[in-house]
Amino acid sequence: MTITAPTSAPRSGTGPAIAAILAISAAATIFLFWLIYFHPALDVTGRELSFLPALNAILNALAATALVMGYRFIRTHRIKAHRAAMITAFAFSTLFLVSYIGNYALHGESHYPGHSLIRIVYLVILVSHVLLSMVALPLVLVTFFFSLTGRIPTHRKVARWTFPIWLYVSVTGVVVYAMLAAVRG
Repeated sequence: MTITAPTSAPRSGTGPAIAAILAISAAATIFLFWLIYFHPALDVTGRELSFLPALNAILNALAATALVMGYRFIRTHRIKAHRAAMITAFAFSTLFLVSYIGNYALHGESHYPGHSLIRIVYLVILVSHVLLSMVALPLVLVTFFFSLTGRIPTHRKVARWTFPIWLYVSVTGVVVYAMLAAVRG
């Protein structure tokens, strides 16, 4: 019986880094939960910075576009272009999160009016969007961590899950905005 050494030894710092990413993600999720469901809106009239929901949708659409471009670049082995597109998607998603926090701090929760079948579709999309966004944040950070630390095989494995979830969250963010905007006229 021969014993062979592993092809790559685990790098130190991975466990604490992943734990920090998970802690940051949990803290962000708890903060957003508090902001959405317990923090009173500062501008109940919705007049201050009323463009924020549209800006959120634009930032989500730009993030989705950058994600698709990044995917196409990596499929054609254009590593530098892939990296630039993914950093761009991350920047748009970060700007979205800042804008989203500002919107909820000012305006509070948005409700879809009525009790139609379209409202049920809206709620299903919204619930899946919210739940997957809680998964997307740590996945995106972990995926970036593995890429930036040169752990490309692990990066690829995690990115196979991160990409579709991140893309779904970005696209459904636009869909949720469009559905609300359509009923509000």
